[in-house]
Amino acid sequence: MIYITRRERFNAAHRLYREDFSDEQNLEVFGKCSNPKWHGHNYELFVTVKGEINKETGFLVNLKQLSKVIREKVIVQLDHKNINLEVEFMRGKLASTENLAVGVWEELEQSVKSLGAELHCVKVTESENNFVEYFGT
Repeated sequence: MIYITRRERFNAAHRLYREDFSDEQNLEVFGKCSNPKWHGHNYELFVTVKGEINKETGFLVNLKQLSKVIREKVIVQLDHKNINLEVEFMRGKLASTENLAVGVWEELEQSVKSLGAELHCVKVTESENNFVEYFGT
């Protein structure tokens, strides 16, 4: 078994809040991330896939193809967008980095399988101090 990771980047805005909470409750729970005027991040996305090396190519997957899948399935939906309002796969979910990582996994899983690999990990870095890793269910 071998593992390979592709990094992509995107910029997006979001707000952490619950509609059923008052502004005061949202501020207490989510802090300044509940700003009603939104806030944004320069995210990094790391997609790690696993499998066996193809004897003909020497690759697990062609990284150009993996990059294309990630860009078409995820980055196009997220880059320079408002995660709460514009990202279909996040509709109805709290726009936390945890939920974002799970959503990215769900968007990529079948396409990665079609490349002949399995998803191992989706890592979303929100800042230099905060990141989430999701390894599937």
